[in-house]
Amino acid sequence: MGKRSRQRQKNQSSGVGRDNRDNGSWGAGYADIVKENQLFEDYYKELGLVPEGEFEQFMDAMREPLPATIRITGYKSHAKEILHCLKEKYFKEIQEVEIDGVKLEAPTPLSWYPDELAWQTNMSRKIIRKSPLLEKFHQFLVSETESGNISRQEAVSMIPPLLMKIESHHKILDMCAAPGSKTAQLIEMLHADMDVPFPEGFVIANDVDNKRCYLLVHQAKRLNSPCIMVINHDASIIPSLQVATDGWREPLFYDRILCDVPCSGDGTMRKNIDVWKKWTTANSLHLHGLQLRIAIRGVEQLAVGGRMVYSTCSLNPIEDEAVIAALLEKSEGALELADCSADLPGLKTMPGVSSWKLMTKEGQWFNDFSEVPSSRHTQIRPTMFPHTDKDKLASFHLDRCMRVLPHHQNTGGFFLAALVKTAPMPWNKRAPKQARKEPSAAPAPVPAEAAPPTEEVPPVGGEDAPQGDQPAPAREAACGPPPHKRKKMFGFKEDPFVFLSEDDPVLAPIQSFYDLSPNFPKLNVLTRSHEGKKRHLYMVSKELRNVMLNNSERMKVINTGVKVWSRNSDGEQFGCAFRLAQEGIYTLYPYIRSRMVTVSVEDIKVLLTQENPFLSKLQSKAHAQAKSLGMGSIVLRYQPNPEEPLEPQCPIELCGWRGKTSIRAFVPRNERFHYLRMLGVEVFRDKSGQGGARREGGEEPREGGEEPREGGEEPREGGEEVESKETKETKEDTEMASGDIVGDSEGKMESDQP
Repeated sequence: MGKRSRQRQKNQSSGVGRDNRDNGSWGAGYADIVKENQLFEDYYKELGLVPEGEFEQFMDAMREPLPATIRITGYKSHAKEILHCLKEKYFKEIQEVEIDGVKLEAPTPLSWYPDELAWQTNMSRKIIRKSPLLEKFHQFLVSETESGNISRQEAVSMIPPLLMKIESHHKILDMCAAPGSKTAQLIEMLHADMDVPFPEGFVIANDVDNKRCYLLVHQAKRLNSPCIMVINHDASIIPSLQVATDGWREPLFYDRILCDVPCSGDGTMRKNIDVWKKWTTANSLHLHGLQLRIAIRGVEQLAVGGRMVYSTCSLNPIEDEAVIAALLEKSEGALELADCSADLPGLKTMPGVSSWKLMTKEGQWFNDFSEVPSSRHTQIRPTMFPHTDKDKLASFHLDRCMRVLPHHQNTGGFFLAALVKTAPMPWNKRAPKQARKEPSAAPAPVPAEAAPPTEEVPPVGGEDAPQGDQPAPAREAACGPPPHKRKKMFGFKEDPFVFLSEDDPVLAPIQSFYDLSPNFPKLNVLTRSHEGKKRHLYMVSKELRNVMLNNSERMKVINTGVKVWSRNSDGEQFGCAFRLAQEGIYTLYPYIRSRMVTVSVEDIKVLLTQENPFLSKLQSKAHAQAKSLGMGSIVLRYQPNPEEPLEPQCPIELCGWRGKTSIRAFVPRNERFHYLRMLGVEVFRDKSGQGGARREGGEEPREGGEEPREGGEEPREGGEEVESKETKETKEDTEMASGDIVGDSEGKMESDQP
């Protein structure tokens, strides 16, 4: 082990292998892996999935590195500003760059993605390192990605959420969600109307891997949504949840389900180079059963009239059409394939196939299950073959499935199918549900942390209460899966999610200090501890609260809610022990009626580039408003001016702190960079991590250190108690930008001196 480590260090110091890696696209590497697999070529040649005469192009594309793609988050009000910044600044400048005498090709928009919010580029690491301008572009992408304004995501991975046709009231389940790029898209679509802080819908994102769930949390938290919950279950036996409706508990059925199942991944060979070496047809044979079980569990929980999108990053019909055909056959007409061919104009796809064969890893072919020797019946199942009844096979309309081939639009390989549920699944059919209340004499207990005193949701109506996902005994053997086993919950034990009651003593000073409107949903506020001082307060939507209260024993919740307030040790002397958190400001702002200061573009520049500017640094309107407020947490609000088109044309809300004589913004570092770029201020760091230039006025911005506090006026992070299992909260609220602030587009920047 030690020798290998020393050899690796020696190779790294001497640059061995670096040039080969640099010459590829982003994510390129593995230069020593030969991109050849004869079994793969023989298999797909025989299947005929690639149009005649295009197989060599198909294989050539599979051997090329995958282009990098970025997606601008569509639900944020700043999306248009980011797109304008990209197109008018970075992309135009890239077109003027020459590397080794060759002009660079600027990034291009994906023609099929709405509103030019997705872009593709072929620039390699080596090219980026050769140009300071491109290094700034790369820093821009990294910074905006961490802020949640840009996602670096494979092009074909963006397609499934677009086919789901999501609306703000939809209840959505993402069954196999990690690492979370598609989940982020679902959240964006749910928040299409930014004027609605709490959409009626929600996203429940699930993954079987406990560790990958935390990667999922990281992706989701960048979007600061109160409508996302991350859970940890095996998707094939994911529990049925219940919700309270008009005083009754009933099964939760989802309006939209994303079923992006585990697969052999042969469509990802362009970025996952080791697939070339590991690929065999046995991979698909091993996964087919799991994929079918997950898909069956998904449609069981789908509402009638709802839509489920099944997708894989595999081109193999065993994992694709075979699963869909088996699902349609088991549904007995309760499911049908939707025709999505016209939903994304500009996207080139191939229709699904109705005929395919199966090959073993030894190269033996089977056309039908009757040809399979009995010794292989445990590995090769009847559902892996096309249906023998041609009329029934034709009724499935498998041509409505879609397969994306890499050489058509320089992407990865992908498969998609959109299923619409027209009736309950055959094994779920039962008499109409007779809602009945539990006798009041002996109500079942509800966990203390899940039920505030004002809650009046009755418990589940006993073991014989209707269950939407349980198979009827009479039909179980004929058309349904076997009964589900209860899954034990393993992994890291999370802190509890405790909802506050309306009369919780914590809420009264907050209500008074921020003058919250009467319709503020107090019951949606939660914390992560039963005892001691509450360190952070979070909010979830009303619908997610309903789910959590009625399923505390059914599901393992990893994370939910958005942080809206954080305790600080000095706040109580000013009237409130909790300051506003930037993560939740867009959720809280519609309910706050005081503690607001209207700021201009120049005010924001001062607040984001100077650590503790004096109140006198603000322009007259903001200065007067700030002077009229007492010390403590405030909201800094920018309203766009249509008569000033060069200024940002979207509202901006920032959290701040009004001190004795100064004022400051509590904004994480990357969000500072984001807002400054929107205002025309360029932010960058050189390769050593230090600033490469100074502001006009001669000063360098301070790097993260805090100035001495003025008689206790600045808030300390509430560190009285530590919640042992809570995910570490970022300390970036008090962190200044570690990069340099260069002059704005007009070359003006106010000096930091009073």
